[in-house]
Amino acid sequence: MRRLLVVNSNTNPAVTARIDTAARAAASAGTAITTITAPFGCPLVVTRSDWLAAASATLAALGEHRGSYDAAVIACFGDPGLEAAKELLDVPVLGIAEAAFHAAALHGGRFGLICFTSDLRPMFLDALDRSGLAGRCTGLRMGPPFTSDAGTVAETHEALLERLCREAIEQDGAEVLIIAGGPLAGLAATLATRLPVPLIDGTSAAVRLAEAMVGLAPPGPRPPRRPLPSGQPESLRRLYP
Repeated sequence: MRRLLVVNSNTNPAVTARIDTAARAAASAGTAITTITAPFGCPLVVTRSDWLAAASATLAALGEHRGSYDAAVIACFGDPGLEAAKELLDVPVLGIAEAAFHAAALHGGRFGLICFTSDLRPMFLDALDRSGLAGRCTGLRMGPPFTSDAGTVAETHEALLERLCREAIEQDGAEVLIIAGGPLAGLAATLATRLPVPLIDGTSAAVRLAEAMVGLAPPGPRPPRRPLPSGQPESLRRLYP
């Protein structure tokens, strides 16, 4: 049995529920999914300062549950805390942005990003730059500034998001589309039957890739990339083997 821990890096339980549903739908037989909400932080991760707070919350959650999972997924499209988690943990860790970018690239051609609000553009561009795949991206199609509940945006903005998808295909030349963001988890499956290109859901891609990475990992624990520094608080000490 593979055990995957999925961490929603924001504090909105409705978003966690969407992510959990998408993760379970993507998981193969023999994979147990546990989805948790960040213990502190923001209801929606928008700014770079939100991202830093979410990174700390995500690392705290990973440390709190360490030993109970064989791989972890950071289910926030900016992938807060991803590099630190990879450095500290002795199991595979993926972010949903990282997974979505690479899954889209594996489909071939160029991909576009679709999101419900332009508020997230700087954070998404940062994640795209870190991926090394910016040259494969046709651009970002995003909705207006957002003031509603992130837990219901997939339903309230579905028509807008479908229109943005069509614009990305027809005007930008996108050959693959990423439906970006934890609050939109699962929406790609809904829109896929209406659009002529593959749609990538970051949560689904991360779960499938995490399963593969568990299978590729050598048996037994491995040492951390860095030794435990002295004087660390208990919340960080839990991240070390």
